Amino acid sequence: MPELQTPRFVSERSLSFTQSIIREMTRQNALYGGINLAQGFPDFDPPEVIKEAAVQAIRAGHNQYAITWGMPLLRQAISEKVRWYNGIAADPDEHITVTCGATEAMMAAMMAVVNPGDEVIIFEPYYENYGPDTIVSGAKPVYVPLRAPDFTFDPDELADAFTAETKAVVINTPHNPTGKVFNRQELTFIADLCRNFDVLAITDEIYEHILYDGHQHISIASLPGMAERTITISGLSKTYSVTGWRIGYVIAPPEISESVRRVHDFLTVGAPAPLQMAAVTALEIDRSYYTNLATLYREKRDMLLPVLRSLDFDVFHPQGAYYLWTDISKITRMQDWEFADYLIREIGVATVPGSGFYGTKDVGTRHIRFTFSKKQDTLSAAAARLMKLRE
Repeated sequence: MPELQTPRFVSERSLSFTQSIIREMTRQNALYGGINLAQGFPDFDPPEVIKEAAVQAIRAGHNQYAITWGMPLLRQAISEKVRWYNGIAADPDEHITVTCGATEAMMAAMMAVVNPGDEVIIFEPYYENYGPDTIVSGAKPVYVPLRAPDFTFDPDELADAFTAETKAVVINTPHNPTGKVFNRQELTFIADLCRNFDVLAITDEIYEHILYDGHQHISIASLPGMAERTITISGLSKTYSVTGWRIGYVIAPPEISESVRRVHDFLTVGAPAPLQMAAVTALEIDRSYYTNLATLYREKRDMLLPVLRSLDFDVFHPQGAYYLWTDISKITRMQDWEFADYLIREIGVATVPGSGFYGTKDVGTRHIRFTFSKKQDTLSAAAARLMKLRE
């Protein structure tokens, strides 16, 4: 059989990764009229005060370009929030860049600091964008496994991954897809390696307020000696149930912030102006909101998790975020893609095949990810459909 050639007008780098598996499962869900437990967006609205702030911002005329790296009021609000919650001292003018969601924030950060030939360490399973972001930036992803049952890393394995070519390590906590929350001991170990090898930490903390069972969120930038070598990424999408707004941010030392802003400017120019104004209102919301948010999602987790276990899914008990990472070995001999296809076609529930969260070939094929970021009625309907697996 002749070897396939790269199409003339298609870049080789674009062929080195697939389209988003998560978004593809959402498209499949629309075709089959399923219940979407694949893509991690809420099917309920944000607080009324936040919606009203967006409407008022449009009516007040905030409909043209904002300052490229973010409205001053929003950058000030982010600075206050990360001071009291994350323990990070961030100057609004020198350290903070507002982006089109945390997804663009990660891309801009990678392109701002990574050179061709550099290596970027990524824990796997990982949110599917990290590998392609690294490749588009010209770097080589180096994968280090998070191992069941607690999804921690092997210290020796991680240390061996650090080399003279390592530019950055990507940390996602709370973690998508497993729901693991990195503890202080783990983050301190990573921080020591970053300092010893002169490596940057790039952290995706988008689920920082969704925590369970006493687990605490720790930003690695708050650890000794890490503020000057950490790029902290977060946003409004998950915390305030506004995934469609695309308001994210990057916090970094001044020289890195300047580079991030240059990349961001040419990637997207800027995030939506009226929604930036509304984001100020969101960030100033009463702090009891965050406690209530965690309680809301804990109740959803505790509703769906026992249903899956009763059906012989082997489920990791998430410490944060809003996903259930499952092993399907006791249920079926199918691989992840085949079983996910069966679930959506025959059961009417969309999930995400586990191999989509790995860069290492043929890993994750016995795993499926569910999201529980849905209304109780949606989860109940999905549970009823899943009960057909008993047949």
